[in-house]
Amino acid sequence: IIMTLIKSISGIRGTIGGEPSINLTPLDIVRFTTAYGQWLSSNSEDTLTVVTGRDARISGAMVHSLVNQTLIGMGINVIDLGLSTTPTVAVAVPWEKANGGIVLTASHNPKEWNALKLLNHNGEFISAESGEIVLAFAEKQTFNYADVDHLGVLKTNDTYFKKHIDATIAMDTVNVSGIKKGLFKVVVDGVNSSGGVIIPQLLEALGVEVVKIHCVPNGDFPHNPEPLNEHLGDLCEAVVSQNAHFGIAVDPDVDRLVFVDEKGHFFGEEYTLVACADYILSKTSGATVSNMSSTRALLDVTLTHAGHYSASAVGEVNVVKEMKAVNAVIGGEGNGGVIYPPLHYGRDALVGVVIFLSLLVERKVSVSKLRASYPNYFMSKNKIILNEGIDVDDVMNTMAKRYVSEKISIIDGVKIDFEKEWVHLRKSNTEPIIRVYTEAMSKEKASALAQRFVSEINSLL
Repeated sequence: IIMTLIKSISGIRGTIGGEPSINLTPLDIVRFTTAYGQWLSSNSEDTLTVVTGRDARISGAMVHSLVNQTLIGMGINVIDLGLSTTPTVAVAVPWEKANGGIVLTASHNPKEWNALKLLNHNGEFISAESGEIVLAFAEKQTFNYADVDHLGVLKTNDTYFKKHIDATIAMDTVNVSGIKKGLFKVVVDGVNSSGGVIIPQLLEALGVEVVKIHCVPNGDFPHNPEPLNEHLGDLCEAVVSQNAHFGIAVDPDVDRLVFVDEKGHFFGEEYTLVACADYILSKTSGATVSNMSSTRALLDVTLTHAGHYSASAVGEVNVVKEMKAVNAVIGGEGNGGVIYPPLHYGRDALVGVVIFLSLLVERKVSVSKLRASYPNYFMSKNKIILNEGIDVDDVMNTMAKRYVSEKISIIDGVKIDFEKEWVHLRKSNTEPIIRVYTEAMSKEKASALAQRFVSEINSLL
């Protein structure tokens, strides 16, 4: 395990235990929570309220209580949702008229990791600019806590799974009666986190028969928690043996969603958003957005509905910014993240599930037939692990110059669009690596393109 603490604009992420400032220790948790509280206080004179919630990972309760009590020590009131999901905390913030939110989750990272995801008063991830301010406060540590008569108050609220489910089902575009008549049978892999609770509850509210695997929220992940094909063998087998219509897998904090078809084949994490956009565009014409590491199939499907597609830099906050700029009807990320503005501007697996079910009802097709109706692209996702002290920006500039004659974008690393394939090179926000994503019309071509660029980059390191 590389023990590490990663401070980025998208939050504070690290491995539990070890030394302060190197790992995510209690001292670091208190320091960054205080810095966030300080940022909120600098924008408002009033008494502040923050909504908190956590995924089921083993360190969750410890991290959560440190966060809550630190906020209380700053004179900030806390609404604690307990075991929750990232999108549930996101919708709770504006519904509670809170000033912000903190989700305790390291998303798809393995069990030794945890993180603080920071939300603004809209329940959206804080901007890059705000993130910089929080990090600066944490660095300075000129902290000032509340006196005994002005401590915050802690309230627990366990009603939000139901509220989130009800609001999801109530969206105009959801074909509730069709789904109920569809008599679906679905297998859910909740990776032993909060998705194992909320996704079955959502499906049952829609009259879907649910078969649960890995749905005990004890944080003991039965497989790598990132919802990718190579980690979902149990789900693929269960769909076939249970004779189910399809399977659903989510990550520990339930903002990523993937499907498995009735034959036990992976639908493709990139195609979750493609299918959801296909349905929404059939109801509402308009623009779509994904990040530039996502499949070209979204562009293709958007064009079949005479819509406009645009690409953002990687990172949910960037996708949301672009969605607002072009007034997108739907957007998200190719890792299974669906963002549908009528409920909120955040990736939300619940929203993806109901849109996908509505699409199946309307098309009257099996999941495998639905997948076959989309353009077939193959992606290769690779990474180059970096040693200390490598100047990644220098490497990126060299690559950009080398391919200056191609269609190129440098808003986020270097994206090179060739006629039938593309490559996207970028440094990760969350790990010391360069990501090399490629997409082509066959697995072999995507793989060959990736290997070519990995070799080119390695020759520069």
